[in-house]
Amino acid sequence: MSRKRILSGDEAVAYGALAASVRLGSGYPGTPSTEILETLAKIGGAAEWAPNEKVALEVGIGVSFGGGRSIVTMKHVGLNVAADPLFTIAYSGTPGGLVIVSADDPGLASSQNEQDNRNYAKAAKMLMLEPADSQEAYDFTIRAFELSERFNTPVLLRMTTRVCHSQTVVELHGEAEPFRQKPYVKDIQKNVMVPAFAKKAHVRLENTMKELAEFAETSDLEQVKPGSPELGVICSGISWQHVCEAAPEASVLKLGLTWPLPMKRIAEFAGSVKRCVVIEEGDRFLADAIAAAGIKVEAKDDSLLFGELNVNRVRKQLERNFEPDPAPVPGRPPQLCLGCPHRKSFETLRDLGCIVSGDIGCYTLGTLPPFSAIDMCVCMGASIGVGLGLRRSLPEDEARKVVSVIGDSTFLHSGITGIVEMVYNRPATGHLVIILDNSTTAMTGLQENPATGHLLNMEPAVPVSLEAICRACGVDHVDALDSTLETERFKKLVQERLKSNDVSVIIARRPCILQMKKMAKFAKKSGGAK
Repeated sequence: MSRKRILSGDEAVAYGALAASVRLGSGYPGTPSTEILETLAKIGGAAEWAPNEKVALEVGIGVSFGGGRSIVTMKHVGLNVAADPLFTIAYSGTPGGLVIVSADDPGLASSQNEQDNRNYAKAAKMLMLEPADSQEAYDFTIRAFELSERFNTPVLLRMTTRVCHSQTVVELHGEAEPFRQKPYVKDIQKNVMVPAFAKKAHVRLENTMKELAEFAETSDLEQVKPGSPELGVICSGISWQHVCEAAPEASVLKLGLTWPLPMKRIAEFAGSVKRCVVIEEGDRFLADAIAAAGIKVEAKDDSLLFGELNVNRVRKQLERNFEPDPAPVPGRPPQLCLGCPHRKSFETLRDLGCIVSGDIGCYTLGTLPPFSAIDMCVCMGASIGVGLGLRRSLPEDEARKVVSVIGDSTFLHSGITGIVEMVYNRPATGHLVIILDNSTTAMTGLQENPATGHLLNMEPAVPVSLEAICRACGVDHVDALDSTLETERFKKLVQERLKSNDVSVIIARRPCILQMKKMAKFAKKSGGAK
């Protein structure tokens, strides 16, 4: 019996994973993907936060090797972290279905770049599906598992911010049949990617891509909306919604399977209209691939390479109007919360004139007034390595002002190797790392991490000790304090460590005030348990 719900795209993916009898969902929180695993856990599925995206994908691969189905979720930049196992699992294949969700962020709602992860599907040689709304997010998730097992390949489910967060009606299927886990099969030549075996695997992969290309030509994941023979539009994902509103008269080829592309169907469609335009958000991914196949289509102008698409921008492309978009109305810049434990830390670093190498998290807002205390920020975990590079590049008087700042979740994500680098390749001036420990992953919505003592579903877990990690790596001085209540002590400690030639870590520990409210509610709900 079918049921109808109003769901976001993220929620719909979770329901699809549950309907597909997924064995485990693993990922790292990151806007706009976070709600997928949170929802999966809420509706009865097995889900967990991994320390980072690479580990999440490796866990998912293990589930697949064991014959189970797994879904791995992350935002677009997270796939960079997971790229190493991604390329290799395409060679090995997936006995149990493996679906990787890449939630791209055109327009940089909460990201450091606008990369288009459709390019990963082409580079890694894997199947890619792109849903256009929540119903397709649900349906395509189920189909992705089926196709992953049918073709023995991981499937990239590419979402974008608007699809992730928009809500549409979803018709859920009846109760899913229990998934029959496949038995584990020992297959060394298939699953161990040493060069001799990988060479054969590469040949298998190329043959699989040919099979997928043939499948794409007859797949029901593509659909044609008949319309005017004067104008044809090829699109995918959220672009479909905009095209239907901007040009209701147009003939439209909507692609749900966007790699490999059904070139014969595309050529047939393009030949049936006088003018054929490719509408897509992000890179000219579709347009370039179609043009490379010798099919005449119009690609978007350079002015439309940036930001999210909307109906007006689609109209401009169809009208060949490439005037710049009007300047957006100035908005109120984001700020650290008034009760944020990081404020005193940044005030101190600002007042001391430190050169601060920052990292990814809500504390990145320390770069804005009134603090203006972060000088650079590259990617998750980069603060330590960049800080060490600055120490080696700047004159000694400036080098001694360099401080690396990183959050607790980010530290566990990809900061530990930076600590190892700091201890192993010590700058002559030493170095100082400040871990801003607010006991949560605040930026993405107060998620748990390995140091909080709770799992995704709030069950208790053994908390990872930041102090023990740093000491085990060989850091000379490891101190922990509350920089809000012990501001003067914090200031003196920073000054002392900057004068030293030793390598040091200061953990500024004070829970996020919003996390404290969350935990209070949880304790009340659980009858006082912590």
